[in-house]
Amino acid sequence: MANGDTLSQEFQPFGLPTGSVRGILSLMICSFFWILLLVPWEAQRTAPIAHFFLLTLVFLSFASHPVDAVRNSATLPWVLRILFVGGSIAVVAYVGFKDPHRLAAQLTPNAAEIPEWPVLLGCLAGGFGVALLLRSVLGRQNQFFYSIRAWVGVIALFLLLAETVFQFAVLPKLSDQPSMQAMQVWEGILIAATAAYFGSRA
Repeated sequence: MANGDTLSQEFQPFGLPTGSVRGILSLMICSFFWILLLVPWEAQRTAPIAHFFLLTLVFLSFASHPVDAVRNSATLPWVLRILFVGGSIAVVAYVGFKDPHRLAAQLTPNAAEIPEWPVLLGCLAGGFGVALLLRSVLGRQNQFFYSIRAWVGVIALFLLLAETVFQFAVLPKLSDQPSMQAMQVWEGILIAATAAYFGSRA
C-alpha cells in the first residue's frame, strides 16, 4: 500500500497516468516490427538487432510492473497495453499463418550484425543503470529529476519516431547505404536514451 501511495503522489511525466509514457514507447517499439512484417517490401528485410534489445525493455517493463499498480492503473495505460500486446499477437499470428517462412526470416537478425551485440548490450545496461542511479541519488520526488526524466522521455519518443521514418522511408531510397559503424553509433544512442527512460521509471 505504501508503494502505491508513493506512486500516486509522484509527479507523472506530462501529467499522464502512471505507465502511459512507457506504454507509448512500448507501442512505438512494437509497431516497428508490425510495419516490417505487414508491408510487402520489394527486397527481403530483417529486423535490425538493435530493435531486439529495445524489445527486451518492453518485456522487462511489462513483466516487472507490480500487480497492484496494474490493477489500480488508469484507463490509458491499460489501452496501451492491450494495443501493443494484442497488436503484436495479431500481427505475428497473421503473418505466421500467411507466410511462416517470411515470419521466421524477418524476425531473424542479420548475421553481419551479431558482433554488435556486446556494444548494444552495454548501451542498454548503461542507459538503464545511469538513470536508475540518478533516481537513487536525487530521489524519486526531486524536481530536477522530474525535468531530466521528462526530457529523456521526449528524446526517446523523438528518436524512436526518427528511427522508424529512417528505416522505412529514407533508407530504402538511399543509393549509398550508411556504414556499419555509423549505424552502430545511431542505434547505440537510440537504445541508451530509451533504456534511460525505462530505468528512470523502474
